[in-house]
Amino acid sequence: MDTNRLSAAMQSALISQMTKELHASQIYLSYGIWADTQGYGGIANLLFRHSGEERDHMIKIMEYILQRGGRPVVEAIPAPPQDPVNITECFNKVFQHEVDNTTAIYKLVDLSFEEKDWATWNFAQWFVKEQIEEEKLALDLIDKVKIAGGDRASDESLFSLDEALGKMSDSETLAREATSEKP
Repeated sequence: MDTNRLSAAMQSALISQMTKELHASQIYLSYGIWADTQGYGGIANLLFRHSGEERDHMIKIMEYILQRGGRPVVEAIPAPPQDPVNITECFNKVFQHEVDNTTAIYKLVDLSFEEKDWATWNFAQWFVKEQIEEEKLALDLIDKVKIAGGDRASDESLFSLDEALGKMSDSETLAREATSEKP
């Protein structure tokens, strides 16, 4: 008896999103390494923590597929893009990456709606809400760099920015700990 409650198309779409989240984790990890080698330990710490959050998102999707009787597949991911040339470009790339991810999440929502897969539609709403927060964080980072002086920011401004970002709260709820009652 087939106990998979996901259509083949939905399972494939969820696996693709799993892969996208894992790739995002690698991108943040790569940018964190770049920031650290540039002397921005606070920014690196922020990016490293975000890398872990993206991996948690991948695990959340994997667990959902398993809960619905499906079989997740770990796919190969592309190499992260080239290192940014400065902090402005780094945060702009982070924002663009999050916008691309939001688009992918919306496609999952659309598919779940088309298939009348209300369980997956409900599950995907957590990610819709999360993407609002992700894009807002990226926009806040871009704004902070602009306030610091953008590409012409002084070393002192960048030092202060790096220090402030390194102290940002790390009290984010892990995706794997979220429930329908506490998203």
